[in-house]
Amino acid sequence: MDWNSEQYLKFKTERTQPAVDLVNRINMVNLGKILDVGCGPGNSTQVLYLKYPGAYILGVDKSEDMINTAKIKYPYLDFKICDVSKDLSELDGCFDIVFSNACIQWVPDHKHLLKNLMNLLDENGVLAVQIPMNNNEPVHQIINNIISSIKWSKYFTEPRIFYTLSRSEYYDIFSEISEEFYIWETVYYHVMKSHNDILEWYRGTGLRPYLNVLPDNRKTEFENEIMDLLIKGYPRQKNGDIIFRFPRFFFIAYPKR
Repeated sequence: MDWNSEQYLKFKTERTQPAVDLVNRINMVNLGKILDVGCGPGNSTQVLYLKYPGAYILGVDKSEDMINTAKIKYPYLDFKICDVSKDLSELDGCFDIVFSNACIQWVPDHKHLLKNLMNLLDENGVLAVQIPMNNNEPVHQIINNIISSIKWSKYFTEPRIFYTLSRSEYYDIFSEISEEFYIWETVYYHVMKSHNDILEWYRGTGLRPYLNVLPDNRKTEFENEIMDLLIKGYPRQKNGDIIFRFPRFFFIAYPKR
């Protein structure tokens, strides 16, 4: 799937805030090496740099467009293309922090993935990850209903799969692979000025698998159907604003010694 960094960064502040919140929960000093998994256009990698300016920080992502944007925006940091579903063994390891902000929901088999990420840590390192947990929010229900309809399903032979597990499944995984871990969830209430803002947000993430495969002459019709349901699913406040709920799940875990 092709990613578009320009589209993704239209909501840079909102997308970056969870990375800031996660970094602020990490209590470590005098770090040598940090890995940012699924760094995208580098906004989360920059967050790590601002807190740990003396550390070596490497951002990795499978999207060439994202990595190229990150290199231009943050030339003082290192970035490389890496598909974490299969290329983790190419990384050196012994990182003080392995960090990931809104990435691994795209990667299958979290039980093995999280174990492999933990194996990249130094014995005193920490794994810090944030995952969207918004599958039950109106926008996702709308998208799922439309793509599975008779009218549109023929275009989507490989619909997006959510690899996210349940909270209890993550707890069980970390109870096996971690010496000490913390999990929590935060619901962000983003203020949107229009329903088109919500559509713009998802053009950069959840709608990309579908827009990439639709014929150009059907994309507007597809988006219009989504828009009609967004208007019904997200009522305006008295002042005209729209509250866009976005739950996110966090965990910090330390390797067994």
